Amino acid sequence: MSPIQKRDFMKILVCISNVPDTTTKVTFTDNNTKFNTAGVQFIINPYDELALTRALEITEKQGGSVTAITVGLTDTEPSIRKALAIGAQDAVRINAEPTDAYFVAEQIAAYAKTENYDLILTGRESIDHNGGLVCGLLGEMLGIPSVNVITSIEVENGSATMERDIDGGKEKLTCKLPLVASAQKELTEPRIPNMRGIMAARTKPLKVVEPAASSATSATVAFELPAAKGGVKLIAAEQAEQLIEILHNEIKVI
Repeated sequence: MSPIQKRDFMKILVCISNVPDTTTKVTFTDNNTKFNTAGVQFIINPYDELALTRALEITEKQGGSVTAITVGLTDTEPSIRKALAIGAQDAVRINAEPTDAYFVAEQIAAYAKTENYDLILTGRESIDHNGGLVCGLLGEMLGIPSVNVITSIEVENGSATMERDIDGGKEKLTCKLPLVASAQKELTEPRIPNMRGIMAARTKPLKVVEPAASSATSATVAFELPAAKGGVKLIAAEQAEQLIEILHNEIKVI
């Protein structure tokens, strides 16, 4: 990725994941090797919505454009159209199934290298796989800094000042652009598309590009649902010794 060029506006790329709604009942098909999408409502990954909203706030303050990008097949287009309705000026869909975080980062990096973005924002993780890998992988592939789980970001004079939570407090960082950062829930409040935005999204450009050449780095062997919750054992407050015995002999945590 080339160094930032001097200009009066920012180019921001926001990475969007298409994920199942949190109320989805999870089941699998093909001998437990694939997620069953039948009847599932998909949404923009909530952390990615925060990244998108913050990108829009930055460009509204100082000028610029926001592009939303996703790796996915045609069934992901409602989510990318929602990103346009929220306010992104244009969008890109890389026409491939997002098999794992490395593949997703590789495809986004291949596209970003040609566009000279000043800032790339992702969510801290997707709520389906919870990997939290794409931000760091993008930074490495593009040869630029990456900062994970930021709770604030301000951009001025070609630099970004960020905060993030650490053990026992907060950390403040300043970094020159270009860079990649991932959004934590405190970053901002997500925007809800209004009717004007929904109507405008119909005519905003959605570019479909074919994936870059890639070799598979992982394969799914099988998915498993967590074990069913067991029964609750109630112990009277005056029988603390019984609780200690259960924790020691049955659950073996003490």
